[in-house]
Amino acid sequence: MNHLQKLRTTYILRWVASNCFQNHIRSSETLFRLIGSFYFVQNPRLYRTKKIVKPDNDAYCDVSSGGDVSKVPIATREAQAALLEYLHSTRNLQFLDAEHMSKNSPYFLEKILNKVGNDNEENIGRAITRFFRYHPVNEFEPFFESLGLKPCEYSHLLPRDLIFLNDDDLLLENYHVLCNYGFARKKIGMIYKEATEVFRYDFGVLRSKLQAFEKLGLSQSFVRKVIVRNPKFLVGDVNLEFIKVLEILKSMGIEFSWIGEHSTEQSTFNWRTMFSFLSFCSKIGCSEEQLRILIRQHPEILLEDSGNMALSLVGFLLKFGTSMNEICLMFQQFPQIKLGEFFTNLRQCVVFLNEIEMEAKEIGNIVRTHPVLLGTCALKKTSSLLTILKVGKKRLCAIILENPQEMKKWVMGCRLKPLPRLQLKEEESDTLKAEFLLEVGFEENSKQFETALKDLRTRARDLRERFDLIVEAGLERKDVCDMVRVAPLILKQKKEVLKTKIDYFVNDLGYPISSLKPFPQYLMYNMKTVKCRLSMYNWLKDRKLVEPTLALSTIITCSDKLFVTRYVNRHPGGHQVWQSLKNSD
Repeated sequence: MNHLQKLRTTYILRWVASNCFQNHIRSSETLFRLIGSFYFVQNPRLYRTKKIVKPDNDAYCDVSSGGDVSKVPIATREAQAALLEYLHSTRNLQFLDAEHMSKNSPYFLEKILNKVGNDNEENIGRAITRFFRYHPVNEFEPFFESLGLKPCEYSHLLPRDLIFLNDDDLLLENYHVLCNYGFARKKIGMIYKEATEVFRYDFGVLRSKLQAFEKLGLSQSFVRKVIVRNPKFLVGDVNLEFIKVLEILKSMGIEFSWIGEHSTEQSTFNWRTMFSFLSFCSKIGCSEEQLRILIRQHPEILLEDSGNMALSLVGFLLKFGTSMNEICLMFQQFPQIKLGEFFTNLRQCVVFLNEIEMEAKEIGNIVRTHPVLLGTCALKKTSSLLTILKVGKKRLCAIILENPQEMKKWVMGCRLKPLPRLQLKEEESDTLKAEFLLEVGFEENSKQFETALKDLRTRARDLRERFDLIVEAGLERKDVCDMVRVAPLILKQKKEVLKTKIDYFVNDLGYPISSLKPFPQYLMYNMKTVKCRLSMYNWLKDRKLVEPTLALSTIITCSDKLFVTRYVNRHPGGHQVWQSLKNSD
């Protein structure tokens, strides 16, 4: 038995004997306050424990927890023994408190060793003992360090007017209450750091708070988990949202210990958010039985970020017009996948659909009707899919709209092959486009007809929809046919673009819709080009440098170089204004 083990045995026997003598001369209250709980010294182990080599290379070793003394430097062992003797014999701290402090305060011991010097290892123990005899130390430093705090974390927590632990009765009392409740001593430091007021509670207050949680049906192990992750839970009255969550779970037949069983060390508990999620589920029509099955099968829905992730998912779906009934149905069909992964997949699928230029209305329909599918598909990158499948964005959109389940084949990890060419469908599409052009008034097999058929690379259905949009703007069908024959490429633009240009033409520029008949090419020009040129023209017109009645076609159709030469150069500051207009959004 080594020197430190002998010292441990001697101090335990001395402490027990001392307490037995004090029982005859102290009142029970005073005895409890000085000795704390006798729980720690029942059946003291006086035999040697098996050595277990720890994997770390700390400069100190906790012998009481099974560390290998041989790996601790002699100077450190002597310093630990001297600190133990000082704290227990001289300062009358409980043996287990003193022992834990001496074994778990390496920074403090290093500071002491630097002060006394450690050149002569044989006399280091006596030198430290002599140092403690004439230089009382601040006992709060090794105390806080032994609770798991580093010097930089506890330096501002040190009392200004105290250096002896026994002078702070409330601190030791509440510390012993937490130890007796089963809290690991090295985790108590975080509780002190985040909820210092807990250690200022009067005698019995902290114990009654812990007992109040047990009266709610909570196990000690779960209470410890909750408090370690959220020390503020011990401050003030019992959290109201916590009680509400407890009542809802109990009404569903779920014991609160279930949360402890399915939570991890990294789990956090925001009871207000949990209560909001459970209340929301009730509002959207989920029965208690449905909610109970859902939570039991998928604990992460409630426990991942305290239900906040689930609420974010719901909010995302609501933006796409998903109804409450559809959300409830989705949760009932929720797959065996982590909620965070499900939400990430869903968002990535929406990004993919947007990148292949699917219309917003169609994206919304897919999100509403196939949320579970989208949440389980971790798709490859859009560029990779287009390259490997050797398809265009329009065909990919058509495939998804026809059968969204096809996306299952495009997830990461699946080997893909190029899709077969659809020659027959392309031929059918050309036939339909030809029929539409003939209806508009093109002459079959004419050069103009062939050019339009070649340039309008889109579906006949889209051509008809864009044609109808121009008619609905207020023009006669015959006039629109004439416009398309003059400028067939106006139907190459999407409906949204055509609508924006017509709206600007009528409402902002003030032209009647009939003015498009002689100049349909307006619909083919970029909106920024149109706005820049008209703004420049109006600027020059205000200075009476151009004719006030120039035709729109005259202003727009000329090249930029000609426009600058013909109009911008008419004013010395024209170039500066022109560049400013071009650079503006």
